[in-house]
Amino acid sequence: MRYAIISDIHANLEALQSVLCEIDGCNADRIICLGDIVGYGANPNECLEIIKSRNIHSIIGNHDKAACGLTEPTDFNPAAMEAALWTRGVLTGENKEYLRSLPEEDVIDGFMIVHGAPSDPDKYILSLLGAAPEFSHLGNKSLCFFGHTHVSVVYSLSDGTVSVSRDRVCKIRDGAMYLVNPGSVGQPRDRDPRASYLMYDDRGEAEFRRVEYPIEGAQKKIIDSGLDRFLAERLSHGY
Repeated sequence: MRYAIISDIHANLEALQSVLCEIDGCNADRIICLGDIVGYGANPNECLEIIKSRNIHSIIGNHDKAACGLTEPTDFNPAAMEAALWTRGVLTGENKEYLRSLPEEDVIDGFMIVHGAPSDPDKYILSLLGAAPEFSHLGNKSLCFFGHTHVSVVYSLSDGTVSVSRDRVCKIRDGAMYLVNPGSVGQPRDRDPRASYLMYDDRGEAEFRRVEYPIEGAQKKIIDSGLDRFLAERLSHGY
């Protein structure tokens, strides 16, 4: 089986369409989304309609929860809070209900998917120090895909040692445990503005991929919607 793993779309329709166009040419058997379909960007309903129409298996992210009213964005920065409340105001009732129906974590064909971390759906895994204790929360699973940080990375545990890799291709080996982040489709934060996603082959290979998309179109929509200009400007820089 070949899986396309996407995360953190953040209502960036142009990025989502470009990534899905590439995925469609990669013979992926299944597409999985790790949450934060909405928030920040200007096309939340359009992105949700694509996710639903293509039957993309998804979990809920922290911005999704704020946008559908499950939580309040009190711990968001001002630009993120404004975007979350704006998104809540424009989402259709049907799309709010869809977001509310999504689980915080799931198990797909033997691997785990979470938004933030296995121990806490809202926790950021930002370093080896943060990743190390998370392996104990995988239970009998050896592989977990997570998002939330918008940075592609692989943390692995083998023979008691936790390692980190940012190589384009990672071999998933028997006897080791892995936490894998595909990066962000709609708002990368690794200084590369291209949309990021992951192809995972259950024979043991994970490959990070980047996709060019019409950034200017996404930026114009954010500005025209009256959202913070920083949310548009950061797309050009990948931070």
